[in-house]
Amino acid sequence: MEIQERVKSYEEAMLNDLATLVSYNSVQGEPQPDAPFGEVPAACLDKALEIAEGYGFTVKNVDHYAGYAEIGEGEQVIGVLAHLDVVPAGEGWKTDPFTLTRDGDRVYGRGTSDDKGAVVASMIAMKVLKDMNVPLTKRIRLILGTNEETGSKCLAHYVEKEGHIDMGFTPDGTFPGVHGEKGALGLNFESVRTQIKEIHGGVASNVVCNHCTMIVASEAVSEEALRLALEKHPVTFEIKPEQDDLIVDVYGTAAHASTPKLGVNAIGELMAALAEAGMQDDFVEFYNRRIGTSCDGAGCDCQVEDEYGPLTFSNGIIKMENGVIRGTIDIRFPVTMNSRQIASRIEAALAGETQGKITVRSRMEPLFFPIDSPLVSRLLQAYQEVTGDLESKPITMGGGTYAKGIHNCIAFGCEFMGEDCHIHDANEFVRIDCLLQQAEIYVHALMKLLEA
Repeated sequence: MEIQERVKSYEEAMLNDLATLVSYNSVQGEPQPDAPFGEVPAACLDKALEIAEGYGFTVKNVDHYAGYAEIGEGEQVIGVLAHLDVVPAGEGWKTDPFTLTRDGDRVYGRGTSDDKGAVVASMIAMKVLKDMNVPLTKRIRLILGTNEETGSKCLAHYVEKEGHIDMGFTPDGTFPGVHGEKGALGLNFESVRTQIKEIHGGVASNVVCNHCTMIVASEAVSEEALRLALEKHPVTFEIKPEQDDLIVDVYGTAAHASTPKLGVNAIGELMAALAEAGMQDDFVEFYNRRIGTSCDGAGCDCQVEDEYGPLTFSNGIIKMENGVIRGTIDIRFPVTMNSRQIASRIEAALAGETQGKITVRSRMEPLFFPIDSPLVSRLLQAYQEVTGDLESKPITMGGGTYAKGIHNCIAFGCEFMGEDCHIHDANEFVRIDCLLQQAEIYVHALMKLLEA
């Protein structure tokens, strides 16, 4: 009860700190001197370190790639790895995404869950440990990155400069912990021939596209037939005739690329409707055959799964440049497989393909810890002590976190099982009671790791 009450006493401070951090539109920008991922992420890092220093922590800025706030002493380092960058706000917000807005027991804003809320919860957990005079025989280091959403180069730079941790967690997943993260393949696709004059959609490669705009000659597809086709799909749309063209806007539902079935991909639904409307086009045929709307990779012969879950397949971005349509595909593959196996299947499936191309852009191998491993079991105990939930078990997931880039780390929180905080979607939020409970769990978790 003492820990819970101490955390509760910081509620106003947590919300004030969160409002400050949410006010920074810390999407990756153009590199600048001393700001490798843009001026705003760098400024947000400076502010976060300033807040941490105000709590009495030792802070260090690691070349504006990352920074850390530290308490304790000793050779061993317990790491808590969170990030200050966010995905683009996108469309559909009911409030200003960069103004923390309270509505009942929720606060809304980009980053409230992913991952700025976790940053302030972790800071308060460390402050409570200081207040309680817990013997800090190891260093507890809150590591703050600025490029997690777009490649985690921030963490790679941190590890190069500061080294690995001895144990720790990243509050960027779900409770009661993530003992396995699927591997990831980033793919690029492009058209060979198309009648589409212009197309663009999507805000990030790891977000299901929720808005796609296309311009096509009215002679290529009937306006009436396209309307009838789109009406059968789970989207909203608008078609505007303009001279000899049709301007088509299709709206779906955003979701994280690791759970694409929770969203509705505006690009995929549009491509399917174009085919249903009778449009004869190489790219449309290629897209529907190889990418489609199924989210399972069947079109590229990579529809696979293991005991921990199936492969997922999501188109995030599409755009036209110099008459060529290009786009991104995000694959999360099972934890017991490797990227070579998946890439080989795709390469074999695409051999002889003449209507488009798909190439591998990036790859990351899976992460896996047994549930009974010391790190996972200690964090699970902390969660159980606070919540009383003895039924929920650590999971594997498709989302990739900092845990893949540093030793002896798993994702632990920040989202609770069964909670949908609209991460990577419009109207992202966190419940205030959940934010407080996160901090309480992290106090217990850090105490468990101090004892390890």
